[in-house]
Amino acid sequence: MNKIYLDNAATTPISEEVIDAMVSIMKINFGNPSSTHSFGQEAKILIENVRRQVADYLHVTPAEIIFTSCGTESNNMIIKSSVEHLGVETIISSPLEHKCVSESILDMKNRKGVEVNYIRPTEKGDIDLNKLEELLKSSDKKTLVSLMHANNEIGNIVDIKKIAELCKANNALFHSDTVQTMAHMNLDLSDIQVDFASCSAHKFHGPKGVGFAFIRKSSGLRGIITGGPQERSLRAGTENVAGIVGLGKALELSLQNMEAYTHHMQEIKNYTVERLYAEIPGIKFNGRSAENENSLYTVLSALLPYKNPLIGLQLDMKGIAISQGSACSSGASKPSMVMMMVLSEEEMDHCTPLRISFSHMTTKEDIDQLVSALKEISRDFIIENTNVEHR
Repeated sequence: MNKIYLDNAATTPISEEVIDAMVSIMKINFGNPSSTHSFGQEAKILIENVRRQVADYLHVTPAEIIFTSCGTESNNMIIKSSVEHLGVETIISSPLEHKCVSESILDMKNRKGVEVNYIRPTEKGDIDLNKLEELLKSSDKKTLVSLMHANNEIGNIVDIKKIAELCKANNALFHSDTVQTMAHMNLDLSDIQVDFASCSAHKFHGPKGVGFAFIRKSSGLRGIITGGPQERSLRAGTENVAGIVGLGKALELSLQNMEAYTHHMQEIKNYTVERLYAEIPGIKFNGRSAENENSLYTVLSALLPYKNPLIGLQLDMKGIAISQGSACSSGASKPSMVMMMVLSEEEMDHCTPLRISFSHMTTKEDIDQLVSALKEISRDFIIENTNVEHR
């Protein structure tokens, strides 16, 4: 069976060049970066080289890049430490955030009594910046705003530069989960004045288990994992040297090929929209995922015009990997919060969401096979349910 992978928002295949770089490091540079002998210092140099590489990409200082295990750890550290160590009493966010952000916020509400205000998105999944400004102006408490750059389910992109300006004007801190956009877009954090951002290498063909947090040096944030002085004393524990080198190689490849990758994936996404519109009557697209403006080119959220909770399994049996929402919510008995926010009650009851996500490896032939499989499943589903009604 020819297997097709269309779940790149969950994770991406590791590039061969990344694997080669990591294997070389694991064989040769096995020293502990905190050791003072040559083995350790050679490993330390590798880490610092990647730190400078990341800092150059974001136009920040190397001291503002803290290596972590993933975006989830980065987001937890930023949100919880902002409350624990920076005196944040109010958090403004939205129901569209990734589960690691929403759960961290809820934890701070329950354990620390933090006031939480959610900006309800529009039916298109947009964040009302006028509402944000209103909330910022209505409180004199120390505030953290946490809004993701691009949504991992519907692909909507928010104007983080404008949000940062609103936060600065109202003395609020701004954290953005940039996991879906890091290495996919040019991000100049010397111009976009976010205080905190997060990254996972496996979202751009790097290894799992490594990421970083951007922590603006003026913020005063402190670590929540204590122990040794690693990572500027913000994240104790021996660094994942091979993983960090893999992150650096994946970032290098992404930046070198960003224009070509972007063009290819946008073309594939547009082709997918056209084919699905033509072959699946009644199909819709959620949020702004089918648009070219204010939408991430890697994500397309479709809505099938019938209820079929087994669609993911049926596609998997045909060799097509796809998801019905965030991977962190897979297996849940109810739809994700994102879908609950952007779909009507009728659509929730009678339609089926699908998240199709692309990489530079995705081909039009892959999309043709997906559309063919969906047509077959849709036809069989309609015939079966018609027979049930007649019986």
